[in-house]
Amino acid sequence: MTTIDAHSAQEELAQPAAAAPAVTGDPALIGLPSFIVGSVALGLVLVGYVPAAAVGASLPIIVAATGLGLAIAAIWAAAVGQSAVAGVFGIFAGFWWSYGMLVLGLTHNWFGIVAADVLHTQGLYLISWIVVIGMLTLATLRLPAAYTVLFALIEIALVLVLIGTLQQSAGVLKVAGVVVFVFAAVGVYLFFSSGSQATGGKALPLGQPLVR
Repeated sequence: MTTIDAHSAQEELAQPAAAAPAVTGDPALIGLPSFIVGSVALGLVLVGYVPAAAVGASLPIIVAATGLGLAIAAIWAAAVGQSAVAGVFGIFAGFWWSYGMLVLGLTHNWFGIVAADVLHTQGLYLISWIVVIGMLTLATLRLPAAYTVLFALIEIALVLVLIGTLQQSAGVLKVAGVVVFVFAAVGVYLFFSSGSQATGGKALPLGQPLVR
């Protein structure tokens, strides 16, 4: 009996292991809602839904939902070979997490930045991301136009936030908040397109690429 069992075990070991199931699916189904909820939260802060002193009100959503959700979506996209999507989601995870770090760091004095330098610290953050988002906008010119519109609106919003911050203008910041709501709406449209395909339907029209 022992001899038979040992022989059977050897045969099982000799057989090739079954291939692991391939990772499939659309990471946008996590990435886009994560991006949208953080955008709505930020837009509400900018338009003054909460007092300026309560700027941290959006952080539970931005850190725990948006940043984490985008990181998960980036890993998923990389696993299915969608390098460009993984790059975009990963970069935006960094954007939202760094925003959370900026707000928490300044409000709790983690970085030892004196009050006189807070304004330009915020400017440094915004200028750095304006450069990166501008780069992404240009990189999307070969994608359907809806993606280019999304990134262009994000770039416009960041420029407006920079102007409003440096000029300490609540009016400009409110305009930036409106632009944030607009690009959140574009994100909703893109999500509906992905959701339609995931449930057996067709993609929504996303426009022709600006560069072929």
